Amino acid sequence: MTIKLHCFGESGNAYKAALALELSGLDWEPVFVDFFGGETRTPEYRADINEMGEAPVLVDGDFRTSQSGCIQAYVTEKSGKFGGKTREDNYEILRWVLWDNHKFSSMAGLTRFLMNFLPEQHRDPNVIAFNQGRLKAAYATLNAHLDGRDWIVGDGITNADLSCCGYLYYPEPFGFDRADWPHIDAWLTRISDQPGWKHPYDLMPGNPSDRS
Repeated sequence: MTIKLHCFGESGNAYKAALALELSGLDWEPVFVDFFGGETRTPEYRADINEMGEAPVLVDGDFRTSQSGCIQAYVTEKSGKFGGKTREDNYEILRWVLWDNHKFSSMAGLTRFLMNFLPEQHRDPNVIAFNQGRLKAAYATLNAHLDGRDWIVGDGITNADLSCCGYLYYPEPFGFDRADWPHIDAWLTRISDQPGWKHPYDLMPGNPSDRS
């Protein structure tokens, strides 16, 4: 049975799930969510797809889950890929996924939205500057961790990598320049060199150009 992922191309959180599915080799297909058209805020979406009113959402037969970290864990359970080799590795992967969700992707996604998708008259430069300061600290943490390492945990790509890279391939500005962070830059190249890797706008339906 084909796994369905309710997603849209502009979402870095959806990209984390879609990239895990694509690189795993599992049979899956994207289902477009019209986030910018308000779909996730409709009663129908909350009743039929996700009561949290969010994307991504994975549906595999009778099984359904949301939140990118949960979806990645399901992909690992089903495919045997992107997990650790030891119990300690698995806890370290979880630690980085949680760090990403709380300190990294949360700030990157919000800042990118404020700078690119919010109507210009509502863009508060003080809020953006504050967020970018927090992001700079997160970039420094990840860049230092990757010094002398190919991957965040262990000797191969894991859900820690697939989670933390979620927003870093997008072209819209939000205060991230790969050239400023050489270890992150090299790591992103290693991920994009993986067989089957695709850019988020090539992997999922939905692109800012669709609304221009």
